[in-house]
Amino acid sequence: MTDRHMDYKQVDHKRRRLLTIATSGVGLAGVVGLAIPFAGSMSPSEKAKAAGAPVEVDISKLESGQQLIVKWRGKPVWVIRRSRESLEMLADLNDRLLDPSSKNSQQPDYAQNIYRSIKQEVLVLVGICTHLGCSPKYQPEIGIVPFDDDWKGGFLCACHGSKFDLAGRVYSGVPAPSNLVVPPHQYLSDNVLLIGDDEKVSS
Repeated sequence: MTDRHMDYKQVDHKRRRLLTIATSGVGLAGVVGLAIPFAGSMSPSEKAKAAGAPVEVDISKLESGQQLIVKWRGKPVWVIRRSRESLEMLADLNDRLLDPSSKNSQQPDYAQNIYRSIKQEVLVLVGICTHLGCSPKYQPEIGIVPFDDDWKGGFLCACHGSKFDLAGRVYSGVPAPSNLVVPPHQYLSDNVLLIGDDEKVSS
């Protein structure tokens, strides 16, 4: 009787241990399941950006000729500081462009000028070709390049050969039908841009 009673106790302990482990596992899974949505609710910034929330950009360290790329609404947005020399060459390109005055292109009213910008030296563009949505490459060099014998700097879409000048204006004779898009933006200070909101500028 005593031996059989001891065996019964040993089996009982094993079952208890197994039940304890299983119950703990289920409880832990429940806690993790609750914690994940809670943690996600504390960091909605990426979702907010994808939905179109404005994005602040510090341009204090952006030097002449340099390009910054940020993401807004899931799209690349270029911020480029143009040199005085490149700004002066923009007017010389009018005869080579499809829409030099940006009459048939998308930009806020305050950017419908030869520079397509608020401040002449700082260009803000959505980095997506208006042809089929590829992303052109920044080509700041000036002179003879494989795709142009008199290049003044700008953007080349290698997918289908569309070219844009340093104001995002499209060249004639290429597949892209319009200039690159200028997104709404404003300056919060001399060195901070807000992309995706221009309420203060337009009011």
